[in-house]
Amino acid sequence: GGFSADEVIRKRLLIDGDGAGDDRRINLLVKSFIKWCNSGSQEEGYSQYQRMLSTLSQCEFSMGKTLLVYDMNLREMENYEKIYKDIENSIAAAHEKISECKKQILQAKRIRKNRQEYDALAKVIQHHPDRHETLKQLEALGKELQNLSHIKENVEDKLELRRKQFHVLLSTIHELQQTLENDEKLSEAEESQETQMETEAKQ
Repeated sequence: GGFSADEVIRKRLLIDGDGAGDDRRINLLVKSFIKWCNSGSQEEGYSQYQRMLSTLSQCEFSMGKTLLVYDMNLREMENYEKIYKDIENSIAAAHEKISECKKQILQAKRIRKNRQEYDALAKVIQHHPDRHETLKQLEALGKELQNLSHIKENVEDKLELRRKQFHVLLSTIHELQQTLENDEKLSEAEESQETQMETEAKQ
């Protein structure tokens, strides 16, 4: 013999793995329709008719809910794409700042090397204080050394500022990634809760 209506519905419920319940509602609608066709009294026919209308309303509500969720997911994906693009731009900007900082570090190292050479030269010059030209050169070197010291201080201040800015940027990126991960976990938890509620509603 063939399958009974209950066996068909039971198998369709097992196939409905996404938990939306649409297959169950459609099978209930078919079953109600068959009962309505085979109904004896007018009262029984009207009861089956009302049951079919109720099942149709549930199907329409479920379809509308699914569309709303789909639209919401599309908007969320667009928002995530924008956030990821902003992160990529921030990382690119951070790389540029790092490159600039490296150049400034090299410049600071050259300045330090020059200062050491000038200090050594100044010590040599100090052994000949009686020569007028040497004193003039020593004075000029002293001014240049002072100027270089100011430059070095400015570069070091800039380096410190860039270091702090880069640290803040990395912290912001890390917090943003953590927020995204938390949002994903929250969405998964909500979906799991929805599935559980709908599963309980079926029982």
